Amino acid sequence: MGKEMLNIKNVCECNRCLGNKTLHPQVSIINLETTDLLQYAIKFDFYAILLIKECADDCCCCGRKYYDYSYATMLFLKPDEIFRMDESGALPDKGWLLAFHPELLFQTSLKKHIKNYTFFSYRKEEALHLSERETSTIICCLENIKEELYHPIDTHTATILSHHIELMLDYCTRFYERQFITREDKNGTILMKFEELSHNYIISGKLQGSKQPLSEYFACSLNLSAAYFNDLLKFETGKTLKEYIQLKQLEIAKHMLLKTEKSPSVIAQQLGFTSVQYFSSLFKKLTRCTPNEYKYS
Repeated sequence: MGKEMLNIKNVCECNRCLGNKTLHPQVSIINLETTDLLQYAIKFDFYAILLIKECADDCCCCGRKYYDYSYATMLFLKPDEIFRMDESGALPDKGWLLAFHPELLFQTSLKKHIKNYTFFSYRKEEALHLSERETSTIICCLENIKEELYHPIDTHTATILSHHIELMLDYCTRFYERQFITREDKNGTILMKFEELSHNYIISGKLQGSKQPLSEYFACSLNLSAAYFNDLLKFETGKTLKEYIQLKQLEIAKHMLLKTEKSPSVIAQQLGFTSVQYFSSLFKKLTRCTPNEYKYS
């Protein structure tokens, strides 16, 4: 097998490389059983979604665990992302590839909020694992896209195709939330580690200078992508990282006010609040008393 990377610049080129007929220059659905690539990896200059079927039971390249469904797996690649399935090849042997160029979304509703589908920024190991019923739903969406591809291109084509793609992405959002639920025990362990990390981060004074901690710092410490970490935290706690850290700061501040002789201004600086005025205002908003009132009550 060659070790070079294949850079595929557009959908038509993707069809040529993978032996597929071009029905639309900006969208394609490719049966991966007909492909035979020798390249080590592929770089797609457009959006690519992989639906992988019959992944081996001992396959761990996409992060599947014993508590996950195993009927099919989905991966989401944003433009310019480099992908390699495993040591055996760049693409899986069975499944489908949906490729669509960002220009397809021009003047469509999907263009306005495709950034909300954050799983395009997940790692391969954070893939979506589907049940048989969920897989049937996704295949139905792909069939609808394929049916539209066989229709002659007209002024409605881009809108209809983008709507079908958007519907499929909405289903994927639902299925990822279901996966968060079925991974409840695993996620609980992750959140316990994050609780400890965030506590140590704050009390160490790293927030001084009004620097909000980056998602990348905690995600890297937990061996997650920043996008997956943010979505997991929001799903499990209902809070963004900024909101979570803010409440954690106040929790630690309460303890310091009662258990130390430090003044509110010193505590505010140590815990990384932008100013003692902001600290006092936020503290009163959430506790209905000022830091001094809390300290001496």
